[in-house]
Amino acid sequence: MSHSLQHVPLAAAVAVALMWGRPAPAQEPLTLERAVALAQEQGYQGRAAVAARDAARYRDRGFYAAFMPQLSLGGTLPRYNRAIIPVLQPDGTTLFRPQNQTDAGLTASINQRLPTGGDLFVQSSLTTFSISGDQAVHTWSSTPVSLGIRQSLFRPNTFALDRRERPIISDLAERQYLAAREDLAGQTTNLFFDMYSAGVALRNATANAAVNDTLYTLNKGRFEVGKIGENDLLQSELALLRARTAADAARLEYARTESALRLAINLPAPAPLDLVIPAGTPEYVPDTAVAVAEASRNGTSAANVALSTVQAERRVSEARLNNGFSATVQASVGFNATAPEVGLAYQNLLQARQATISVELPLFTWGTGSNAVKAAESDREQIANLGRSTIEQAAQAARFAALQLPLARRNLALSAKADTVAAKRFEVAYNRYVIGRIAIDNLYLAQSEKDQASVQYLQALRGYWVAHYRLRSLTLYDFEAGKPIR
Repeated sequence: MSHSLQHVPLAAAVAVALMWGRPAPAQEPLTLERAVALAQEQGYQGRAAVAARDAARYRDRGFYAAFMPQLSLGGTLPRYNRAIIPVLQPDGTTLFRPQNQTDAGLTASINQRLPTGGDLFVQSSLTTFSISGDQAVHTWSSTPVSLGIRQSLFRPNTFALDRRERPIISDLAERQYLAAREDLAGQTTNLFFDMYSAGVALRNATANAAVNDTLYTLNKGRFEVGKIGENDLLQSELALLRARTAADAARLEYARTESALRLAINLPAPAPLDLVIPAGTPEYVPDTAVAVAEASRNGTSAANVALSTVQAERRVSEARLNNGFSATVQASVGFNATAPEVGLAYQNLLQARQATISVELPLFTWGTGSNAVKAAESDREQIANLGRSTIEQAAQAARFAALQLPLARRNLALSAKADTVAAKRFEVAYNRYVIGRIAIDNLYLAQSEKDQASVQYLQALRGYWVAHYRLRSLTLYDFEAGKPIR
């Protein structure tokens, strides 16, 4: 830098530095709101949250579809068996003869689950059976219709238990999806301000390097005419070297944070990226009572506790019923016939009936069943206490998150004022140093305070938006709109 820059004003030096250090502007500046929307819509984590929600919805639909009548078709096409079998002769003797046996069959069935936990079924079947050899046999057997029922008695009703859990599981999945979106908004906010802060740090470091270059050139001229000592000149040179090193480090940090934000919003590298911080903040003051109520009503913690409680009750019920007398009833009634030809197998139908009752009564199990019941009851007590603790913690977190937001707003206003004052103080200090009114130490102190105030302002702005999204995540409630997040 030539000696003619000795009297370059601060504004000009900073402007040159900003033009050198600022990234090329994008076609459309990226706002925080847009970055959050991109992360939620096209980012990998956002798409994963959508996929998890969709999977839960499909499982929910599949669950309820399983309670509708189910039509199925099964059979054996065909089965072949060649073996030597004992054949009883008319005189009472037994001879072993080779036999080729072939059979095939088809069965169509409609099954319907019952609210009692059993199954109602309607079946229709057709089978054929043939034996080749000296005594060839070929016959058909049909069961045009058979109506039956299977029912367990004194056993857990899985139908009712599943139907009780399913709405809670579905609700939890939806809440987890909404919470994941708000958590992702908070993560994107941090990445957004990481990059913007790195950009500001890069511009500051570049500007500082330019200013220190100008000061070093100025001090060399002063040293030559004997206005300052060698110590001041060396201090100025050291400050310039440090400023250049800081600019290189800031440039690397800016590239790293830019890459992290691009990954979060799934934006390809060739696309330009220029950030614009929010011009203002949402104008609302959250009510702590509303925050606590909405966290208990909408939060994922409440749904998790509800599901754990229902599942614990289920395990207790299953342990008690599995420990006592049980029975299974199966009965069917229908028509069937047999004939040598398939067409005749549906004529002269005869009535077919079947009934089975099986029972089981544990007599002595060395306390296996009773201990299982006690273990399930203890688990239920543990879950109940942990659930109450979880609900209280969620309410407490929501309450303090609501209290944190006004504090973050006040801190932001204070930091904005401090940033303005520090920037003005550095400009005044620079101008006074140029005319020899203050020492170089005071100039560097003002420069350091300017940089710190800029960083603190951005941290305060980041803190506000992170607190904003954290409150939304904990409560799943939009305080600005005054309604739950859907």
